[in-house]
Amino acid sequence: MTLIKSISGIRGTLGGKPGDTLSPVDVVKFAAAYGIWLKENSENHKVVIGRDARPSGEMITKLAASTLQSLGIDVVDLELSTTPTVEMAVVMEEAGGGIVITASHNPIQWNALKLLNHKGEFISAADGEKILEIADAEDFEFVETKKLGDYSVNREYIQKHIEAILELPLVDKAAIEARNFRIALDCVNSTGGIAVPMLLHSLGVKEVKGLYCEPNGLFPHNPEPIPENLRDISREVENGDYDLGIVVDPDVDRLALVCEDGSMFGEEYTLVAISDYILSHNPGATVSNLSSTKALKELTEKVGQEYHTSAVGEVNVVTKMKEVDAVIGGEGNGGIIYPDLHHGRDALVGIALFLTHLAKSEKPVSMLRAKYPKYQISKNKISLTPEIDTSAILNDIQEKYKAHDVITIDGVKIEFESSWVHLRKSNTEPIIRIYAEAASMSTADNLANKIIDDIREIVTAKDNS
Repeated sequence: MTLIKSISGIRGTLGGKPGDTLSPVDVVKFAAAYGIWLKENSENHKVVIGRDARPSGEMITKLAASTLQSLGIDVVDLELSTTPTVEMAVVMEEAGGGIVITASHNPIQWNALKLLNHKGEFISAADGEKILEIADAEDFEFVETKKLGDYSVNREYIQKHIEAILELPLVDKAAIEARNFRIALDCVNSTGGIAVPMLLHSLGVKEVKGLYCEPNGLFPHNPEPIPENLRDISREVENGDYDLGIVVDPDVDRLALVCEDGSMFGEEYTLVAISDYILSHNPGATVSNLSSTKALKELTEKVGQEYHTSAVGEVNVVTKMKEVDAVIGGEGNGGIIYPDLHHGRDALVGIALFLTHLAKSEKPVSMLRAKYPKYQISKNKISLTPEIDTSAILNDIQEKYKAHDVITIDGVKIEFESSWVHLRKSNTEPIIRIYAEAASMSTADNLANKIIDDIREIVTAKDNS
């Protein structure tokens, strides 16, 4: 059983003892800490809550909502919703913040409270630290009966979200409708099963085959939208007469695509393709994190614009995007951040922009994919014993490769002529994650394995010293 408290929220597995898992006691304590922080930092004592379809979501929502009400905070419950919808609703409601009840791509036994500020964006590291301090102190003071916060339900925000997407100048409903797309859809039996069909029909897509679109939270496969988990939709598209397959994760902030032949478009290339479309109409800076494909950098610089990188994590990408006034950004896991709508990863706006791009290109998806640089990313990790200083290991790797370009804003990234490797330590486990990108998977694997061997040599040398 696991409970992880971090600067972005609290997540864990259900069942077990308080402090060890995401128990009702921990939900109440953390929701109270968030509520006290909000009252200290905002005049708007209102919080928007929404959840994905996990079976535990309704129970956790009730606990969090009641706790906030007991602090005198009004709660607007969107019930089954998406993370980007909650983010937009915070702004539309002029609320002081929001809570998304979702463990994103984690399996069904997990859930989490993800915390938003008044801008509908994830809280900063400093704010997260403050909330953790409040939770640890447990110095809570609740209000008397007459000052309890109100509770209301609003189920209209997914539609409002879609309407806002349709109003974007670079979303062309007429072009999409004219292509008569046939689309297969995997929403992993979560709230994408509500939102994505609504969006597609609003865009004029008449033929949609949903594989797992019943929002009951019973995931039919591992919910992370990566190739090894998408065999069902791959077979469906390959064997059927489809133009495209669309996959979202349980809270609909990550988007993966399947080509018309059943092959994977590649989650790294969701952002690349959409950026290609945006840059062709609205030139400007782009941003992705250090672990994302270099294809975006090449694409951006090819059209004479500036590419920027950030530390891993949505809040870090958003901060850099605002700093450089980026026209598009995101993460290589299929997370699209389009600031003309809002500063948050949003699979729904990603779908609308990609379909517009595909419609206007007049090409099949596989041909569109073929126009972009071809890179492969190898994702690995090495487990270490708890007594090993992972920071010292990273410092030694940095020193070993100091003749190359090294970036240290988030772990250690070493850039070679036509490849890179990025090492990051976990904040919760004694492991180092190693991502490597190269022109082929074998080259990327070899590069990652070379770094893993370097780490083992460093550890052995330290043990023998």
